[in-house]
Amino acid sequence: MGKHMNFGQIISQNRAWYCLECGKCSAVCPITRWETREYTSPRLLVEKAIEGRTEDVLNDLLFWSCLTCKRCSELCPSDVHFSEFLRDARALARQDGRGGECTHGDVIQTWGQMMTDPALHQNRLGWLDDDLKVSDDSDTVYFVGCLPYYDTMFKKLGAEGLEIARAAVKILNYLGIEPQVLADERWCGHDQLWQGDVETFRALAELNLETLKASGATRIVTTCPECAHTLKVEYPALVGDHGMEVLHLTQLLEEGGDSKLQVASQNRQQATYQDPCRLGRYLGVYDAPRQVMADIGLDLVEMERTRHTSLCCGTSCWTSCGQVSKNIQVERLREAKATGADLLVTACVKCQIHFKCAQDDAELEDELNIEIRDLTTLLAERL
Repeated sequence: MGKHMNFGQIISQNRAWYCLECGKCSAVCPITRWETREYTSPRLLVEKAIEGRTEDVLNDLLFWSCLTCKRCSELCPSDVHFSEFLRDARALARQDGRGGECTHGDVIQTWGQMMTDPALHQNRLGWLDDDLKVSDDSDTVYFVGCLPYYDTMFKKLGAEGLEIARAAVKILNYLGIEPQVLADERWCGHDQLWQGDVETFRALAELNLETLKASGATRIVTTCPECAHTLKVEYPALVGDHGMEVLHLTQLLEEGGDSKLQVASQNRQQATYQDPCRLGRYLGVYDAPRQVMADIGLDLVEMERTRHTSLCCGTSCWTSCGQVSKNIQVERLREAKATGADLLVTACVKCQIHFKCAQDDAELEDELNIEIRDLTTLLAERL
């Protein structure tokens, strides 16, 4: 992503010229389905860009509300990289002083900006219990990401934040790994990058790269799909290479094989699973979480849309979260309930937060009543 890339370069780099106007993207776009103020779709946005109608592109309702879930690219016959096209176009819009409507009053975005200060003194390790073993020279870094902050922000929803972090270290310890947990870790910068705030993303990435290289580790494990994709793909492509293997925790467990997991005997339970966009469509990881679910005694009942056709949890980058997002979340929770399962398993903290937020509606309480748990904490409880 060049610092001074123009719209023509963005169109060419992301193959927008190859759009056939077939409309397949429009048929699956969650925003197109629920946006009632005016008709908008990936195809129409690309058409406006190709025709040079830049102002119309920037004012399109889809421009900031797009989930960048990549569902459209999954079936595009011309391999148009629409999500990346939009990411780059948002960066251009930010240079012109434009931005999306931020959720939660800019609080979350402000946290990220604060972390770009190299002199910032953080207290990130207070959540580590005495029974969790970490090391200063392990070859594995556990990248915690936003969990400590989300724990504070969304505790009222019952979202699992630091429970996930503690569970991850417990699982790593069980596997014989005492990971490094970095006191100076910053947010990975995923949200800033996809909001178009490239300057903040680069600042965060550069600080993290310095810290990661200084750790001497060879592997990064994370419980956040967005961290996994950002560290694995975006850092080397846009900022610099740390030279480390990057794995979502479920991938590490898949590599180790189920023989390493001795799970306490429990009554089998029917559960359905939400494929996170970054873990599924972006990284191609579909089987590993499902294998972990099977290993811990969960009988998987798939939703109508699953794996590469999975429906996004409805909000991206803490931007443009409103009625359209709520409709998408409700639609997905209804799909989960329709399976007959009494448990919805997530492998991304944002999915859990967004679904639990949708459940926090007295009028829909009975209709959307399904337990939502993170796969990491479920596994840690059953070891």
